[in-house]
Order: sequence, then structure tokens, then C-alpha cells
Amino acid sequence: MTHPLVRAVRDGLAELADPAKAPDMRRYMKSELPFRGVPKPAREILGRRLFAEHPLPDVPVWESVVRQLWDEAAHREERYLAIDLTGHRAYARWQTPERLPLYEHLIVTGAWWDYVDEIAIRRVGPILRADPATVSPLMRAWAHDGDRWKRRTAVICQVGSKEATDPDLLAHCAEANVGDPDFFLRKGIGWALRQYARTDPDWVRAFVADHPGLSPLSRKEALKHLSTTA
Repeated sequence: MTHPLVRAVRDGLAELADPAKAPDMRRYMKSELPFRGVPKPAREILGRRLFAEHPLPDVPVWESVVRQLWDEAAHREERYLAIDLTGHRAYARWQTPERLPLYEHLIVTGAWWDYVDEIAIRRVGPILRADPATVSPLMRAWAHDGDRWKRRTAVICQVGSKEATDPDLLAHCAEANVGDPDFFLRKGIGWALRQYARTDPDWVRAFVADHPGLSPLSRKEALKHLSTTA
């Protein structure tokens, strides 16, 4: 059965749809799923209203609704709202390592940067910081996974962690993917290093100097805001 929140999301997106915008949004995101043409600000307002109107009582129901929105999505915005639901403040207490199989499912089946980056940085990252003993070994494993989006997640999940960054984990995940020719991995390595350079620029300079195998893209991104290049 379709959960009432799922029906409300679909109906709400249909009411906000802009068919004139939808093709360009789909083209930009290179999306197999069509768009409704609902811009992010309107989608977020809709989500806040519907999530307040349809509170979910427990983790199994919450996860079921997330999966239904995601797996049965007919438009890309339904998946965006599934991700928004995972981060809704009412369910913050459920953000524990036990949610990682759900996020792994979204990462692997989503398989594109707009989904993966939000989940990696705003879902996996906070869980990692809250329970590094449990999550760090998993990220080390993901860094070597056959799925490139799990590898990108391992690389970028500490973006924004600042002083809470684990540099050993960052180094491991970056080193595991230094030789990969994939654009999203090379860009992700550079991004993760660039962000950590705001906290410890000397560490990033040394890492870049010690890894001549870094791609030009990763190196450029890592050193983007540093006055001294390696």
C-alpha cells in the first residue's frame, strides 16, 4: 500500500510542476528519470509542510516511506524529497550506524553526484563523526569497493568536518583512489583535500607533495586556495 505521505508528496509535486522547466532540469542532470520542474526552494517548502502533516512513528515506518519514495519514484524530485526526509530534524535521533545500509542503497541505486554528495556529506558524515569506531572501518572498506559512488562517498564524507576530520581516514580513502581515472573520484579527492586545507593547510600541502601520482585535477583542486603549491 502507498503510504499517505508518499501520496501527498506525489500530489504536491504535481501541483507545483512546471513543464517548461522540466526538460532543462533533466538535461542538466543527465537524468533517466524525468523532472516535474519543481525548483529546490519550492520543493523544500513542500517537504517541510508535508513532513509536519504526516509524522512517522518509528524507524521501520520512516525507512519504509523513504524506500517507497525512492524505489517507486516516477520523477527525480520524489527522490530528492526522500533524501530530505532522511534529514528531517524530527528524525535526527535515528541517524545512527544502523541507517548505513539504507544510505548504501540510495548511493548505489542513485549513482549520480546530486544524490550521492548530499547523502555522503550530510548523512554519512555526521554518523561517522558521532561513532567513528563503527563507521571508519566501513568507510575504509568502501574506499576499495567496486562501486565508484561508494568510493566517492568514502572520499568526501568528511567534507565540512573541519577539526573533527580524521586525517588518517582521509588519507586512506584518497590513496585508495589516486590512480582511478574516474572524473568524479578525481574531483572528489581534490574537493576533500581542499576543504581540509581550510583546517590544516600544511597537512594538505604535505599530502600533495608526497603523492606525485595525484591527477592534475585532484592536485589543482586540493591546492586551489593555498598560496604555496607543492
